[in-house]
Amino acid sequence: MTGTGMAALAAAGAVLLAAGIVLGRLTAHRGDPVDLDLGTPVERATFHTLHTASLAAPPLRAGLTEDTARKAARRLRSLLGTEALCLTDRERVLAWDGPGADHHERRVMARVAEVLESGRGTTVETRCERLECPLRWAVIAPLTGEDGVLGTLVAYGSRESAVLVRAATEVARWVSVQLELAELDRSRTRLIEAEIRALRAQISPHFVFNSLAAIASFVRTDPERARELLLEFADFTRYSFRRHGEFTHLADELRSIEQYLALAGARFGDRLKVTLQVAPEVLPVTLPFLCLQPLVENAVKHGLEDTTGERRITIAARDAGAEALVTVEDDGVGMDPAELRGILAGERPASSGIGLSNVDERLRQVYGDEHGLVIETGVGAGMKVTVRIPKYRAGVHSSPGRRPR
Repeated sequence: MTGTGMAALAAAGAVLLAAGIVLGRLTAHRGDPVDLDLGTPVERATFHTLHTASLAAPPLRAGLTEDTARKAARRLRSLLGTEALCLTDRERVLAWDGPGADHHERRVMARVAEVLESGRGTTVETRCERLECPLRWAVIAPLTGEDGVLGTLVAYGSRESAVLVRAATEVARWVSVQLELAELDRSRTRLIEAEIRALRAQISPHFVFNSLAAIASFVRTDPERARELLLEFADFTRYSFRRHGEFTHLADELRSIEQYLALAGARFGDRLKVTLQVAPEVLPVTLPFLCLQPLVENAVKHGLEDTTGERRITIAARDAGAEALVTVEDDGVGMDPAELRGILAGERPASSGIGLSNVDERLRQVYGDEHGLVIETGVGAGMKVTVRIPKYRAGVHSSPGRRPR
């Protein structure tokens, strides 16, 4: 997680603690809806506050929209114990929870205009002419993000209250933290999508041309094999350029690798020797999309394209307790370790090591620095790349509907 993300999480914890202390005084006398023996009334009220906040967080982590505001507003109103609560963006009311929407909602944007401009919270009297209306006073607090003020939280009460001012301000800060984390999630998703596009761009045009040329060479001499290779080519490109999901199953990644090797075999013939050693129990393991395929492409490129001899590639996947251990090994020309370090550090162009730096960086982002690529190589000594994939990691899951084959 980035430093900004860690700071945001720390801020979220501090805000929740402050809100719990303040709101404990507001809600302790109302009784705890959760039937648990948690000690004193203030302790029960604090638990209720934190529990309610945890229910409001998921929709807010998707950003500030009409749908997420509607889902969060009821929880936030319960958190504050106010007569009504309103969430806005910079242009309109996104959600209203509680009474008074029929005659107060149309006035909201005029009242929050100053807060949207200045970024500072304020309080206002509603001056409502309806005697039966309980909404007599409002606290307006800004909701902020990396780009400034995103909207406002408006908490309505029946009377002026310094406690409500403090509580609404703290809850607005907590909401702002959730919105900032949502932006971090979107930035991470955009980064991962950019990295996958970079990997796709590295699928060599020469490979596409050579694959189609190899298929064409079999059209007259062996039409059935030409048909099979064409289907392999179609499946390979469909998988490599799919539009959904940043994760996949090991079974699907290995299937794509088999298709790639079938196409490479059509070109290189008996010069390419491939050994696959895969333990069935690791096939359902989830891993980052296009994580292993570039390693195999690298082995083929450096093992065969610059030589006329026979080369062997060994791909193994085995169970290692809490991890799946995958190795891709070739007996090709290898690489100077110093050159390899430069590639992984981004100091040298990746043309001499297709996808290695990209895959290494993605693995470290998903699983931590201890799960980067382990590469053994030397000039003339071939190359062995080892990938350690945790079987279970929070946030790592394949796209819905996909099943390992």
